[in-house]
Amino acid sequence: MASPNQTMVTDFVLEGFSEHPQLRLLLLISFLSLYTVALTGNAVIIALISFTNGLHSPMYFFLCNLASMDIICTSSVLPKVLVGLASAENTISFQGCMAQLFFLLWSLSSELLLLTVMAYDRYMAICFPLHYSSRMSPCLCGALAMGVWGTCALNASVHTGLMTRLSFCGPRVITHFFCEIPPLLLLSCSSTHMNSIMTLLADAFYGCLNFLLTLLSYGCIMSSILRMRSAEGRRKAFSTCSSHLLVVFVFYSSVFCAYISPASSYSPDRNKVSGLLYSALSPTLNPLIYTLRNQEVRRALGRLLPFSRCQV
Repeated sequence: MASPNQTMVTDFVLEGFSEHPQLRLLLLISFLSLYTVALTGNAVIIALISFTNGLHSPMYFFLCNLASMDIICTSSVLPKVLVGLASAENTISFQGCMAQLFFLLWSLSSELLLLTVMAYDRYMAICFPLHYSSRMSPCLCGALAMGVWGTCALNASVHTGLMTRLSFCGPRVITHFFCEIPPLLLLSCSSTHMNSIMTLLADAFYGCLNFLLTLLSYGCIMSSILRMRSAEGRRKAFSTCSSHLLVVFVFYSSVFCAYISPASSYSPDRNKVSGLLYSALSPTLNPLIYTLRNQEVRRALGRLLPFSRCQV
């Protein structure tokens, strides 16, 4: 607990990239470009899936949910980063910091669960094609999506609520470019034991368990693909799964780097790099990966944007 003569912190200073002032303009242009591409790309994905009848399947339904979470994730972080790069000092109120933490945790945990659900969807489509339509019914898909959004909102609420119970009495500099659990715990002048336990449990469930389930699904998928007699069938199945595997690799590697490590080994530079990957680069790359590697999406994009037909 904080002693009575200590002044409680009402706002924080986001360190961001202040240690590299000579790169301020370059970083501002880079982050603005990433944010613009991420917003535009994911909005296009949502529009394509919503207005194209041929994309009204479980795989694209979950992809639409993933794009929505990408927009929430990048919008909870990058606008404040841009403000910090454009101004002399980047401060954030305690309430603003908690709001940013909630939406970041909500979107990150939802993406981890959605990637597992998407892996299960591909498993059902490739390993049980005759039963796919009946098993992956619209009702089940809707229930899975609502379960992901609801479960992850509860998870974010628990972590944010536990963070608000902590005392912060200085210093107030967050060694990151957004509010994240590890650097915030280092600033607390009260016990963070319960926060550490809940973070460990969340890491075990969202990180390790979901990652293992995703690997198990793709292990079964690869085994089924190798048993296919048709070379065209193998090529099509692998092409469909390879884009998802690439997204899984990029996203999980950055999240593991940020969260699956003891607090004593916290490294500001390492966490800034991993934070950049999952809050900016991954939401930017996801729509590009799914668009460039998926013929159905490219055809739908060609019908929506006539000038792109020559490239489809």
